[in-house]
Amino acid sequence: MIPLVDVKAQYAPLIPELKERFAEALESGRFIFGPEVDAFEREAAAYLGVPHAIGVANGTDALVLSLEAMGIGPGDEVICPSFTFYATAESIVRVGATPVFAEIDPLSLNLDPEDVTERITPRTKAIMPVHLFGRPAPLEPLQALGLPLIEDAAQAFGASGVATVGVCSTFSFFPTKNLFALGDGGLVTSTDDDVADTVRKLRFHGSLDKKHFELVGTNSRLDAIQAAALRVFLPRLAGWNAARRDAAARYGELGLGEAVELPADEPGHVYHMYVVRSPERDRIVAHLTEAGIASAAYYVVPTHLQPALSPLGWQPGSLPETERAAAENLALPMWGGITADVQERVVETVRAAAGVAA
Repeated sequence: MIPLVDVKAQYAPLIPELKERFAEALESGRFIFGPEVDAFEREAAAYLGVPHAIGVANGTDALVLSLEAMGIGPGDEVICPSFTFYATAESIVRVGATPVFAEIDPLSLNLDPEDVTERITPRTKAIMPVHLFGRPAPLEPLQALGLPLIEDAAQAFGASGVATVGVCSTFSFFPTKNLFALGDGGLVTSTDDDVADTVRKLRFHGSLDKKHFELVGTNSRLDAIQAAALRVFLPRLAGWNAARRDAAARYGELGLGEAVELPADEPGHVYHMYVVRSPERDRIVAHLTEAGIASAAYYVVPTHLQPALSPLGWQPGSLPETERAAAENLALPMWGGITADVQERVVETVRAAAGVAA
């Protein structure tokens, strides 16, 4: 069986080093905040080129805390894509604001700045672009619209330009991500000192010192064991991302593009997932499954059509490019270190399913 993502293949060679780091954390007895978390936050900020990096419990909390720290709440609107994981819009609803969905560009699958422009109202307080599948969203055109950006970078740690434009940027360390933990974890970065200070308070019940509680916050902390693992993985990330880019190029060289539409590339793309498109997706999935090759269709019910958000009034056909992407997209096996022979099997199976001669 060929998996969609082989996380263990990436961390298995590092198990001895991980055990050493875990042993140090055990010896310290510091499992909440402490030196491992402090060190990872410094190292992550330096890697991303940002002044502030704040560890939190998961990527969803990172979004919610960013919105709260920027003062966004009831009566406000935040523009975001619908073709993304549910947590993007969910976080906006969680703070009492309203998600306003904008259309995506059919090639990049990221927000279309022209459509975003049409959806701005006096109530719009921020734009939340998603760097989908590891491809950077068009930050400069979105920034030119004059509204604060909150970058949902859950799938794009290490992608070029990510986290440098938004007032806040958020990351997930779910185990399938490019930079992953061995459980849940998240990060908020910020280019604004005051916003960063507020996020630090909000993640710990509104306090910095456990004595004076200045805000009503929550309990959302990155623990020391996960920080220790992330510190082992972070120095390897550039190599892993380069390997993903090499694998993406290899898919094209093997002739996959004769059977399906390949993802649009650009130098900053880090291929969290390798997502192709085809109107014959279901037939291709059936062939892959029969051959023992995992695949996945993402966001098949776009966020604007999810039952929980039906009170917002969106109807089928409201976002045609989004809905077409939902019906056609298919993620194929991808991870740092995927081998050429595995990719050859994938390509052969997809080509056969599409009726392309060998």
